[in-house]
Amino acid sequence: MSKPGPISAKPLSVLLGDVFTDAYARQGFASRELVTRWAEIAGPEVATHSEPMKIQWPRPVEGQPQEPATLVLRVEGPVALEIQHASDVILQRVNRFFGWSAVGRLALRQAPLSRKKSRKLAKLPPEADVAQLARTMTAIEDDDLRTALARLGASIKRN
Repeated sequence: MSKPGPISAKPLSVLLGDVFTDAYARQGFASRELVTRWAEIAGPEVATHSEPMKIQWPRPVEGQPQEPATLVLRVEGPVALEIQHASDVILQRVNRFFGWSAVGRLALRQAPLSRKKSRKLAKLPPEADVAQLARTMTAIEDDDLRTALARLGASIKRN
């Protein structure tokens, strides 16, 4: 009798790939890379204040060449004017990513971005407070553990 092979876990991206592909396709995106790699494509300054919402493709007219699409960007309030001025550069970067002139114009929608803001990291407590607490923990033999607990205690004490 043969043994069953090892069980291998599949990455979540493989299992849900079709679900995401369908969702992005409904928004006009041929692939999700424009959304997931927006910071690389548009640049960090533009990506901090904007995100692609959808691509609107015009209806093809028989006998006419396909018109370029419109990329709809969600933009945070006052930065919209700066992004509008940089629209030519953004369009060049997006079309370079696609490898052809897929997008011909940008449409901006002023709204809060859907991604969550990154939390600010808490400031470390003063070393003097950490050292003072570490001296009181004589029962803990491990130096690294004592320092970590003293840093935690100083942070709690400060707040």
